[in-house]
Amino acid sequence: MLALVKPAPGPGLELREVPEPSIGINDVLIRVHRTGICGTDLHIEAWDPWAAATIRPPLIVGHEFVGEIAEIGSNVSDFRPGDLVSGEGHVVCGRCRHCLAGRRHLCARTVGLGVGRDGAFAEYVALPVTNVWHHWPGVDEEVAAIFDPFGNAVHTALAFPVLGEDVLVSGAGPIGLMATAIVRHAGARFIVVSEPNPVRRELAARMGATVVVDPRQRGFAEVMTELGMVEGFDVALEMSGNAGALRAAIAGMAHGGCVAILGIPTEEITLDMNQVVFKMLTLRGIYGREMYETWYKMTVMLQSGLDIRPAITHRFPFREHAAAFAAARSGDAGKVIMEWAS
Repeated sequence: MLALVKPAPGPGLELREVPEPSIGINDVLIRVHRTGICGTDLHIEAWDPWAAATIRPPLIVGHEFVGEIAEIGSNVSDFRPGDLVSGEGHVVCGRCRHCLAGRRHLCARTVGLGVGRDGAFAEYVALPVTNVWHHWPGVDEEVAAIFDPFGNAVHTALAFPVLGEDVLVSGAGPIGLMATAIVRHAGARFIVVSEPNPVRRELAARMGATVVVDPRQRGFAEVMTELGMVEGFDVALEMSGNAGALRAAIAGMAHGGCVAILGIPTEEITLDMNQVVFKMLTLRGIYGREMYETWYKMTVMLQSGLDIRPAITHRFPFREHAAAFAAARSGDAGKVIMEWAS
């Protein structure tokens, strides 16, 4: 089969012929239809310090996908060839305290699809059946391809109650864009999105933001006055990993406010803990998705009218992977999809 491979340490990826993956008795083989490019994939392609410390080539990259089941292991009874599925990209140990308690998203022994094991940028991908999500009827295939980052957005956006609340979203990358639509769907009052890129600011407005701010040009105090906010934001979703954005969010919080942090910084961030303590703020780190409560919530919200399709801005055949990665890296894009079905 053809797959997009990190063949050796260093920048770049190669489209190569590789053996089709084999499956065990508890596994599923999936023919990939579409994949989404994630920031993790950009790190691996560029071979930055994180990738150099984490990735062990050769490796098939990619973890966001949708496809149809091609083959099932002999112990698999609840899936059939032809089923439309995606996969949870965190393969957990199944035996630790958290896994046994049903809190699999907290497994410390997680192995990442396309990071610690061969991934989905290929014509076929293999996964344990416990990592396979059967899509409900009516789910758009392009949306199904990005259930992984969609799940990150849902996990972050619904980490705290948002009904009737004033919400700040810092960073309008693909996950921030989806989170904007989610909190709008979940009943937030005002949604302020902070994003320096003009293309993404326009997308954020389309996704339901009340006000979109260029943080280099306008402070939150002015926006709060404009909207009639009395004290500050009730909930903040930090999606950027930018130190200044996190500090600004904390400074703009109301007393008792809650900050969900998904963005990954590239260096240590110092915070004014006096603001955290005296405002009695709650800061929560978010990683991945809750298995599989988040997946259920995603599907139900889509059924009830949530539309995240405007966050998908670019589509490429997989043979044009270099152009697809360039679009994703440019910043002037939402979600970038690669099509694998011939």
